[in-house]
Amino acid sequence: MSTSKKKYQSHKPKPATVGDWISGARIRTLPLAVAPVLIGSGAASILDKFNAPLALLCLVVALALQIGVNYSNDYSDGIRGTDDFRVGPPRLTGSGAVAPKRVLAVALAFFAIAAAAGLAIEIMTQLWWITAIGVLALAAAWFYTGGKRPYGYAGLGEVMVFIFFGLVATMGTTYVQAGLVNDESIFGAVGIGFISCAVLVVNNIRDIPTDTQAGKKTLAVRMGARASAVLFCVLLLLPFGIVTYLGLFYPTVQLTYFALLAALPACLITVTSKSAQEYILALKLSSLTGLLYGLGLAFAFFS
Repeated sequence: MSTSKKKYQSHKPKPATVGDWISGARIRTLPLAVAPVLIGSGAASILDKFNAPLALLCLVVALALQIGVNYSNDYSDGIRGTDDFRVGPPRLTGSGAVAPKRVLAVALAFFAIAAAAGLAIEIMTQLWWITAIGVLALAAAWFYTGGKRPYGYAGLGEVMVFIFFGLVATMGTTYVQAGLVNDESIFGAVGIGFISCAVLVVNNIRDIPTDTQAGKKTLAVRMGARASAVLFCVLLLLPFGIVTYLGLFYPTVQLTYFALLAALPACLITVTSKSAQEYILALKLSSLTGLLYGLGLAFAFFS
């Protein structure tokens, strides 16, 4: 029996507060669920196909999946004992504040909400084949840290984040509204996908010492802190090259450059950081960058 399992059997979990559950949802990651829907809806509006009810359902799917995967990670990392080495904010499962099965139940509840919203989209659009996309998204959410061989422990987290929280979320939002995907949706998907990857990279840079100790071989663990910091800066700043290109066709998209007010400090902090708290600040700034990026592109497309 693992040490972590013994811990849960020998100690009665303490009641968690509302604040603990909110912390477990990892609110700072939610802008990365909102931004793709904003961009994808803006791209649909270019085709005069913006559909508010469908956009809202896409937002529910994105948010529910993001929150679900956050609780799922809390559960999986907790029962594996990975969070026993954690130096950041305490997790519900790893800290013993909540019984693992309760955290799992909440994660599954949010996955169910995402599935229900996805089903509503299918009924409204008659696009029954997107069930397959939904199943893949749910599987990706669970197997990030769940299952016997989680891909997040093998350094593949950034790849899946780019695919599902970049390409699928953005282009999927456009497609269910417009019935096709235009260039604006594709460029926006790549841009927000890179930023989402950057957020994961800086989070994992912070956790290099503890993840190494726990045997979690994230991309940051494999590359090391210095190379990962460079990768973070590239991923966070490269999307602004897309803004420059789109500015040739949508002058107001240049307002998106205001997101650099968050992105540049995030890069500076990550390159020079000496503590976990500094990395957390960089994470918050990079997440804010994603939200401002999504707002900027959406405003330009809707204008």
